[in-house]
This record gives sequence, structure tokens and C-alpha cells, in this order.
Amino acid sequence: MSLFRNPDVRPPAVAQLFYPGDARSLADEVTSYLEQTQDTPLAPGFPKAVIVPHAGYIYSGPVAASAYDLLRPARGVVRRAVVLGPCHRVPVRGLALPAASAFDTPLGRIPLDEEAIASIRGLPQVVESAATHAQEHALEVQLPFLQQVLGEFSLVPLVVGSVAPEKVAEVLEHLWGGDETLFVISSDLSHYHSYEAARRIDGATVQAILGFDAGISHEQACGATPVAGALIAARRKGLAPKLLDCRNSGDTAGGKDQVVGYASFAFAPGSPRYEAEHGRKLLQIARASISAALGLGPEGGAPAAEEPWLREWRASFVTLMHKEEELRGCVGTLEAQRPLAADVVENARAAAFQDTRFKPLTREELARTDIEVSLLSAPKRLRFEGHADLIARLRPGVDGVILEQGDEKSGKRATFLPQVWEGLPDPEQFIAHLKQKAGIPQNASTQSCRVKRYTVLKWREVEFRQ
Repeated sequence: MSLFRNPDVRPPAVAQLFYPGDARSLADEVTSYLEQTQDTPLAPGFPKAVIVPHAGYIYSGPVAASAYDLLRPARGVVRRAVVLGPCHRVPVRGLALPAASAFDTPLGRIPLDEEAIASIRGLPQVVESAATHAQEHALEVQLPFLQQVLGEFSLVPLVVGSVAPEKVAEVLEHLWGGDETLFVISSDLSHYHSYEAARRIDGATVQAILGFDAGISHEQACGATPVAGALIAARRKGLAPKLLDCRNSGDTAGGKDQVVGYASFAFAPGSPRYEAEHGRKLLQIARASISAALGLGPEGGAPAAEEPWLREWRASFVTLMHKEEELRGCVGTLEAQRPLAADVVENARAAAFQDTRFKPLTREELARTDIEVSLLSAPKRLRFEGHADLIARLRPGVDGVILEQGDEKSGKRATFLPQVWEGLPDPEQFIAHLKQKAGIPQNASTQSCRVKRYTVLKWREVEFRQ
């Protein structure tokens, strides 16, 4: 195919070496890493910058995934990814742009952001070097993760060679932008020490990064220069660093005699939380959507999503209850498919008019219908040894549970929101009823099923009337 022969396109150099070379296997592997990350509290926003490792996926993929998991809501919001990493093959002075106009991976082609690149070409520390980029893996291994979580975006790839960290920070500040711009700093930590020595060295490096210490050495991190530049810029811009994961190859897929250290960090402005006003807004959107469909409100269904948090990709459920506590409809999405505001609009209408368990909602019923909106975290795979272990790992009242059996297209699947624990507090009964809902025989081995869990934040109209 001509896809990898275009001289204006940089082809993948380490596919099949650092990560799978075919699209399906690569997408499945990245998804698997994302699904195995630790669940984090639901909060609006996403990182402005991340530091992630760049070894073969079997070694550092699980650690990198902790950062990329936080970028799922940025899909459709982030339009530009600025990726910086160190030289491993061809040395260069300054920060090197490629000669190409696009980068290919097995997941598709990523165009370069020509406008952003033009804005930094005049800086004396920015150069062009096709040779430096040709075989460099530090940037390439980040791209499939970005494609999986962001979808479409443009790229500014910079291989960082011999240059002062302050000069790196200057480039970052030129490209800073707003929510549309993300910075990815690619770096491993210590190399080829014993397991225990690496833990000590990497622990000190982690503390240096959390303390904005731009004096870290290349013995501590191969990407010390881009990391230091990012720390300078992040501090000036008021970002707060957070450690997400720190392990080494002895923890993931290698021996413990000589290991390589990996860590992932996120940088964001403060620690925002979902508050009552967020819930009030979502409930207003849901009711306006149903009212418009019934001809009781303005056409279009809901107020425009001006606020940034409403444009983030999130999954939601909308539940309708008669005021006598009788269920009247419940429809939602388990994984984010669109911006949150649009998701609530669609799910509210589906709960009112498309839940096949009920007749379509009428105008007369709407007045005595109470609406609840649930905001879901990204589902995470729950690993378990057997049925008894699964039962022990479930968290009644906390976990929403997805039960799957068979393949994605023709398999069986069902979920219970955490609210269902109120009526089924016993984990054994909870799983039994979930099997029944999915159409899975009760005598089917639980180990033949895939289990994922998620958490929710929920708001109900009646709470705001009290």
C-alpha cells in the first residue's frame, strides 16, 4: 500500500517491536491497559499536560495508561497534541520538528498542526531534522494511546536534544493555548539498576518532579530536558502536579536484576469537583429535552452547552420516577459516546419515549415525574479468581456492574447501576439478577463472564425541592 511510502508522511518505525503492528490488536491492547487502570473520583476537567513513559507496551503500557485514562473526557475538546521526548537515535541541538506533514500509526494517519508549527519555527532553538525523527520511538509510542482516547487531533512532534530547559519552556508557552491544546512529555526514569536501587532513585525523582525541581539529571530520567522544561512552564501557569503511577519493568514484565523505571504524572489547574450546581444543570437539560419533545418547550430541547464541563465526553444515565417511587424509564450509556450535555439530552428522551418496558411518557405524566441523572466513571475490568473472589471484591452500594459473556457483537451484556444495591443488597443475589437481566443461564460459570465496574455521581430533582 502507498500509505507508508508517501515521503511527506513519517511511517511507524517501531510497530511490531514496541507495540502490535495491526490495528485491531493494537486497539485491543490499548483498551485493555485503559480498562485496568485504577478508578479515580469523578471530577470535571482533564489534565493540561502529562508525563508518560515510552518503553515497549508490555513494560510501560500499564503505567502510561494511568495518564491517558484521565484524558478520555478530552475527546472532541483537545484538537492539538504537543508531544515532546528525548533523542535515542540521532542527536540534535535544540528541539527538532520533522520534515513530514503527517505521522502514520496502525490506527491511522495524524496530520501535523501546520499553524502551530509555523508559530514556533522562528524560535532559534527550534530546528528541523527528518533523521532525528525517522527511528525515534519516544514520541511514536504515545500516538496510539492518543488516537484511542482523543479520536481526531493534529500533532506537534518535538524531539528534544541538547538545549536548556528554559528554552523548552519558551516553546511550550508559545504553544500553550487553551483547552484545545494538550502537552505530552515522554520520559522513562532510571535505567538498568537493581530493583531496590531503582525504587530509591525513582522515588527521589518523583519527589523532585512533584516539587517542580527542574534540576533533575538524565541519569534520573532519559527525558530530563523536556520534563524540566515542562516543569518550568507548568509552574508559571499555575498547574498542580499529581503522581498517578510509579513502577518499573520488574513490576510489569521483566526480571529484577536490571530494571527501567516508569512513572506517569498529570498537571492540571487545581482540583475541581462536581457540586450540586452541576447536578442542577444536568437535571435542567434532561427536563428541557423531554419538554421540547412533548411540544412544551423551545425547539432544540436543551440550553446550549456553553460551559466547558458540558462539552467533555462523559457517560450518563437518565432515570424517570413517578412521585410514588415507581420506575417510569431508565436509559443511558455505559461508555462515553458524545459530549455530556448531548448525552443527557439523548438519554432523557430515550428514557421518556423509547424504554420498551413502558409506554411513551405523556404531557400529563411529565408534571408528576421526577428525574434523576447519573454520571458514570469509565468502566474498569474487574479481575477475579473465581465466583467467591468476585463476590468478595464487589462493593455494595458503590459499584455499578457490567456483566458480559461472548463477543461484542453477538454476546450477552447487562448492567446494574449502584442504585440497584438498595433493592438487592446481597452480592450473590445482585449477580444472580444481573445474569438474569443479561440472559445468561444461572448455572453458567461466572469465570466465563467478563466483569467491569464503575461508580456514579447522581442528582435527583426532588433533592433540590427540599
